[in-house]
Amino acid sequence: MPESIRVLLSGRLQSWVGGKDIVLYLISRLGVDGARYQTLEFAGETLAQLSMDDRFTICNMAIEAGAKNGIIPPDNVTMEYLYQVNPDWVNRHPGFALDPGKKAVYSREMKLDVSKLEPYVAAPDLPSNGHPVSELKEVKLDQVVIGSCTNGRLSDLKTAASVIKGRKVSSGTRLIVIPATQDVFRQAMAAGYLDTFVESGAVVTTPTCGPCLGGHTGVLAEGEVGLSTTNRNFVGRMGHPKSRLYLSSPAVAAASAVTGRITHPSEVV
Repeated sequence: MPESIRVLLSGRLQSWVGGKDIVLYLISRLGVDGARYQTLEFAGETLAQLSMDDRFTICNMAIEAGAKNGIIPPDNVTMEYLYQVNPDWVNRHPGFALDPGKKAVYSREMKLDVSKLEPYVAAPDLPSNGHPVSELKEVKLDQVVIGSCTNGRLSDLKTAASVIKGRKVSSGTRLIVIPATQDVFRQAMAAGYLDTFVESGAVVTTPTCGPCLGGHTGVLAEGEVGLSTTNRNFVGRMGHPKSRLYLSSPAVAAASAVTGRITHPSEVV
């Protein structure tokens, strides 16, 4: 059984900061193998501010620090989500709780005060090469991708659409939006988010891993620079070995598509 690292999150999040920023910051502290074959267990007051989608993103990227898995003990937010997707299960398990308890043993404990954390971006060529967005604002972009298993959920598309609504994608920059699933695609279409993207000049594709693994629908060419909401930015991950890829949240990605360079959402909205 893997050992566990306890990550204690404290502080109130600033505007435009969410799960993706937290996990990129954590990985920058741990490194890509700092949690090798261990469990990352998250705790602390900040969790109450995070939606289920934010939590999914954090756990999704635990492996980028080498972890075997990421766990957030269930709370009221979890149970409300479960009731929406499977009310019968919740009704069959009244009072369900899962807590590590006071006797839990950890290989180490990390304390992260996220109150001063600004949107975070991973620079080439590792998810651990993290920087505050303010340090990368001069980086010009050929392509922006919003989507994937990491950040292609409905709330991600809602956030991105709120940033880009009424604006246009910068000339010389491509924006590709990829809903995570067919259900998300239909929900985003019904909510008008996909119309917002299309009106901005973005391309909306069917759900696929596509460019995340350098497969299709947005593969970077030699010398191109991309920003993506995906989970990995290794050499050649999204295309040519001589392309460069940055990772960010959907909010940063949408703002950056508008300006054509890595941008804090507050500069656009």
